[in-house]
Amino acid sequence: MEIQAFATLVIPFIVVVFLAALLFIHPTRTVLLASLLGGLTLGVINILFDLIAYYAHWWHYTLNGLTLHLPLPFYISPVLIYGSLVYLLIWRFWNGRGHWFAMLLLIGFLFSELALTFSVQL
Repeated sequence: MEIQAFATLVIPFIVVVFLAALLFIHPTRTVLLASLLGGLTLGVINILFDLIAYYAHWWHYTLNGLTLHLPLPFYISPVLIYGSLVYLLIWRFWNGRGHWFAMLLLIGFLFSELALTFSVQL
């Protein structure tokens, strides 16, 4: 039930926020495809680590409606927000006066993702 509620209520909001960000960032087609591919790569890596953690008995999800012991709709936010949108923001601010913000995003999201991964394991 929790996964169905997430898919019904949260995923449309994430998609609308991502599409609204696309309107303001104006990426080229190549950059948009690269960002989506990077987000998909992040999502697949996240799924693989969760699957490895399940079979190594580090943690497991106790929700109803799991697919392969994983809540697959939960991975849309790492794909679109942490992977794709952050890449687009880094691309937008990389040249010019906002280079420091692009570096902050690049380093900050790397360390926040690592901290989140290792905090769940403890």
